[in-house]
Amino acid sequence: MTAPLRLIIFDVDGTLVDSQGDIVASMHHAFAELGAPAPQRAAITRIIGLSLHAAMARLAPELDAGAHDALVEGYKRSYMSLRAQAGAAQSSPLYPGTRDMLEALAARDDLLLGVATGKSRRGLDKLLEGHGLTGMFITQQVADHHPSKPHPAMLHAALSETGSNAADAVMIGDTTYDMDMARAAGLRSIGVEWGYHPAADLRADHMLASWGDLPGALSQMWERAA
Repeated sequence: MTAPLRLIIFDVDGTLVDSQGDIVASMHHAFAELGAPAPQRAAITRIIGLSLHAAMARLAPELDAGAHDALVEGYKRSYMSLRAQAGAAQSSPLYPGTRDMLEALAARDDLLLGVATGKSRRGLDKLLEGHGLTGMFITQQVADHHPSKPHPAMLHAALSETGSNAADAVMIGDTTYDMDMARAAGLRSIGVEWGYHPAADLRADHMLASWGDLPGALSQMWERAA
């Protein structure tokens, strides 16, 4: 009996790339531009992974929707400026071992790769282009077209686009939003220890200390499902 194609869906910020420097700086810029007190770094890293409007609502619940819109626009201007100055690859560097891991998985004929991210379409395109990863992911779900994580819409779309079943897919991420999204969509979850939420909070099916642990985690997961 032929084994089914398996779908591996990755979060981006905090999982594949470390973008917190520019995210924190851009949040501080946006709040300063509005004349509002800037959130602490810890508060900002807790909302990484959410869509921008959802993030602003959490960071500044006392402000109205118009102020949240202004914060979103200020953030975007700052982030794009920082990315243009440094280049996407330097602005959001890959975590150690990420490129080798992705290339090894992409070379396998039993796997499909995808992403589900709070980034915009433009932001993801710039990042993939900057790292030479354009074409790596067969399905790419972005914030432009879906409710914010942890709503499962991104994963439902990824399954639909690839013709995959939830039982043959896994979500890999660094935040509780990723893990909750996976559970809501009926997918297994793998958490990474190097991201922006404490590993103990993730409640993932598997945890990775490094990308070197991923092949074993996948094998264990698929064997258990067989």
